[in-house]
Amino acid sequence: RSQRARHGGDDTPGGRVVRAEGGGPHPEIAPARRLAQSAPTSTEDRGLCSTTVPAGKETGSQETSPSRHGSHVPSSEVLEAIENVILDVLTSLSQKKAPVLTLANRSDWRNIEFKDSVGLQMIPCCTTKKIRSDCSKSAPKFALMLKILSMIYKMVQSNTYATKRDIYYTDTLLFGSQSVVDNIIDDISCMLKIPRRSLHILSTTKGSVAGNLSYTEEDGTKVNCTCSATAVTVPSNVEGIKNLISHAKFMLIVEKDATFQRLLDDDFCSKLTPCIMITGKGVPDLNTRLLVRKLWDTFQIPIFTLMDADPHGIEIMCIYKYGSVSMSFEAHHLTVPSIKWLGLLPSDLERLNICKDALIPFTKQDQNKLASIQKRPYVARQPMWKRELEIMAASKMKAEIQVLTSLSSDYLSRVYLPNKLQFGGWI
Repeated sequence: RSQRARHGGDDTPGGRVVRAEGGGPHPEIAPARRLAQSAPTSTEDRGLCSTTVPAGKETGSQETSPSRHGSHVPSSEVLEAIENVILDVLTSLSQKKAPVLTLANRSDWRNIEFKDSVGLQMIPCCTTKKIRSDCSKSAPKFALMLKILSMIYKMVQSNTYATKRDIYYTDTLLFGSQSVVDNIIDDISCMLKIPRRSLHILSTTKGSVAGNLSYTEEDGTKVNCTCSATAVTVPSNVEGIKNLISHAKFMLIVEKDATFQRLLDDDFCSKLTPCIMITGKGVPDLNTRLLVRKLWDTFQIPIFTLMDADPHGIEIMCIYKYGSVSMSFEAHHLTVPSIKWLGLLPSDLERLNICKDALIPFTKQDQNKLASIQKRPYVARQPMWKRELEIMAASKMKAEIQVLTSLSSDYLSRVYLPNKLQFGGWI
């Protein structure tokens, strides 16, 4: 149902970029200071034959530099970084040594630290793994990495772009699966310390945005995200959008597209107060996360999440707020630690007297996922989150947002969200 709304002229003449400080007072959401308080007062900025080396050892540690991941890297620097990798390979061959590629262990929690202002970020000196060319189990990955590095080099030289899907379909038999390409591209980005966009690799967008927002795309196209029965697809080049204009008082991140569309149908964006709604349609793609961060940097308005009351929904919220382990090397421009959990809270189920027949029993996978989340470093710093997770763990029950329809068909948009926003029902 999503489509891109394009306009030849600016639909908001005389409009201005809103830089709300802490959300600002608004007569339709009271008490106004509760919204203001939700914004922070300050912002900081495996091959199977791989060899893992502990942090701190000279031959296996890798310095990570988050700064270049936060901005566009000039093409000349990208080409030089790739040339340096190839030069190392040629040097090893000239010395009759087997070339190796050294990668950071992106999925290793030992390489991750938690900072309140950033979320999950890779430590400066992390454990690494070596992808060897002289081992039958890791040589295929070594070769595929060089293949994709070659493709990236040509794209940067010719100023052309491709999606990860495009790269996979250049030789599906060679790559085997899309996930292989995805993983290698992320490894290359981390190894070179260069964001994917600067490598001329675009992410396929699945997210949608609607509400009080307009902007200009890189090619000059003006986009107006009117809140109606349709939504605008999140742009594929978030870094390139400019002239962002909004009078929104808050932003709402919705986990599921079905819930997002229902709120659109109920005209939620304009009925209560001007707002921006975004959905990643489940686990968010890179562009959706980039857009959330860009909107936060631009408008500094409160951001709330609306997720299912289950471990999977909480995991998705944590990705928006604190980031993921595998992408921790890009945390500085992907995370928004000020995000608030609006619903569906586990405590809401009892407070609203939701019939137990409408709840869903935990599976073993749910129990394991919740136990994993409870052990994460940021939970210890969020006492109210910890209490909600304990309520869920004790009940061993979960609920989807749609459970609210058991109270009334429009309970979510007519009662639940307005009351939550008015009386500060977030954590």
